[in-house]
Amino acid sequence: MNIKTPLIIINSKAYMESTLSNEIKLVEICQEIRDEYDINIMYAPQMVNLAYIAKNFKIPCLSQHVDAINPGAKTGYTSLESIKEAGAIGSIINHSEHVITFREAEFIIKKAKQLKLIICGCADNVNVGKSLAALSPEMIAVEPPELIGTGISVSKAKPEVIIKSVEEIKKINKNVLVLCGAGISTGEDVRKAIDLGAEGVLLSSSFIKAKDPKKKLLDLISKL
Repeated sequence: MNIKTPLIIINSKAYMESTLSNEIKLVEICQEIRDEYDINIMYAPQMVNLAYIAKNFKIPCLSQHVDAINPGAKTGYTSLESIKEAGAIGSIINHSEHVITFREAEFIIKKAKQLKLIICGCADNVNVGKSLAALSPEMIAVEPPELIGTGISVSKAKPEVIIKSVEEIKKINKNVLVLCGAGISTGEDVRKAIDLGAEGVLLSSSFIKAKDPKKKLLDLISKL
């Protein structure tokens, strides 16, 4: 899949602000701004909302997580086949709030390619990013976990992490898109990440928990 950059991925996590009745309003905002400003926005809804959002809106949806399993007697697990049937175009994996093993990542990325699904692998440091790059996911989001949800962006607090991650990941696989996550909360944060070499951002609470989500998303894309 040819992914247009710069890319914004919004992860709604499991906040009260993104339970279904609220999430519908958030997705409507994302779709409106995506269409009006021609910005590539992907949305990762709460897992229980994935099928509804993916089936009822045009915005490309990612699963927040997927398990390294084949379909079968796996109570409480989520298969790649099931997220595809639900309407997702792919999944986030290995977020610092839902870490998986290297073997699990390898299984998921390989199978996702067979199913024509895309994967955004999360890395909490450069070495994890390099390991994931060797598996050839479509995207890797570099997110120092200590900055997630703080409002202090990695692009400002630790710009060297982005620079080094882009350099090392591209050495291993130049086709992997490198995204920046953790604390991204303003248009300046997004712009700084792009200037440092990132090809997009992964963000969550700055939009999901904003008092005025539309105003916040317009600010986040304002410098692109």
